[in-house]
Amino acid sequence: MEDYSYSQFIPGLADELGLQCLTRLPYTTHRVASRVCQRWWTLLESPEFYHERNSKGYTHKLACLVQALPRDESPTARVDSAKRGGESFPSYGLAAYDSAEAAWRRIDPVPKYPDGLPLFCHVASCDGKLVVMGGWDPKTYGAVADVFVFDFAKNRWSEAKPMPTKRSFFAVGSYSGRVYVAGGHDESKNALSSAWAYDLARDEWTELARMSQGRDECEGVVINGEFWVVSGYGTESQGAFESSAEVYDIGSGQWRRVEGAWVERACPRGRVGVWKESEERFMSWAELDSAVQVGACGVGLGNWALVMGSAYQSGAHGFFMVELNKGGQNGKLEKISVPAEFCGSVQSACCVEI
Repeated sequence: MEDYSYSQFIPGLADELGLQCLTRLPYTTHRVASRVCQRWWTLLESPEFYHERNSKGYTHKLACLVQALPRDESPTARVDSAKRGGESFPSYGLAAYDSAEAAWRRIDPVPKYPDGLPLFCHVASCDGKLVVMGGWDPKTYGAVADVFVFDFAKNRWSEAKPMPTKRSFFAVGSYSGRVYVAGGHDESKNALSSAWAYDLARDEWTELARMSQGRDECEGVVINGEFWVVSGYGTESQGAFESSAEVYDIGSGQWRRVEGAWVERACPRGRVGVWKESEERFMSWAELDSAVQVGACGVGLGNWALVMGSAYQSGAHGFFMVELNKGGQNGKLEKISVPAEFCGSVQSACCVEI
């Protein structure tokens, strides 16, 4: 990197104007722009630059997916097929879809798991970074508490402080620099009522008040400063998904219970869509069209959402965009073209603003 010691961000412009110009640079140019000089490199990789772009509406939304890898693209060192208890699992990697550019890219593997992500891991977005947490070790199938953070500005992974306890199939959501987790089950398959918050900047976990009951295989959604833990079931009622949800008010630190927030006995994982005001419940992405009724998963991207799923068991995965309207009334699915290497099924997804 050539180090021109500019006294201003852009020679001839006051720093305030220079900063405004730089915040308008498309994110795809940041890696090249950071090589202009040391001052640009320091600025473009700083959290302050991200927050400045975010406050001005110049961030860019990416759908980040935990997606099954095609066999011919899987890392050479991966196990060909993970088998346990009669089940067979593919290897999973991270894909990113830019709807504005209709472009797909593969995110580099987590260094600790070069042969595939932990099975059933969760992803969340926090301050323009991608957070990957939990799941099962792809070789031992034991639950892990690992947490990893991918910084798009630096194109680099870092290992964060692990979750305080190992848990699987929990709810996750993010708000104002923190990632919230609740529910799921422990290593003995007991449904959990505990909840924690992870502070990305401090790399610290804080225990929250407990929910009123354990909720295994629940789904997390953040709406207007509230962390919703949707559905799930207790230890003694395996697979009997509840219609209720528990809502954590991030401001007050208190939980409240909401009845009828979900379709009873329907698995919520990856399926929780927008809130339907007319029915006072969450829509399931699977309700949109029979083309995504199996293995449905969706991720909101502003006024649109990327929705994935199959028309029947073991069917080919389809990828669609759908417009989201106020009140939960949604437009028709619009099928999008996807390269063959990005057509795998999706286990978890989130929107990252970078």
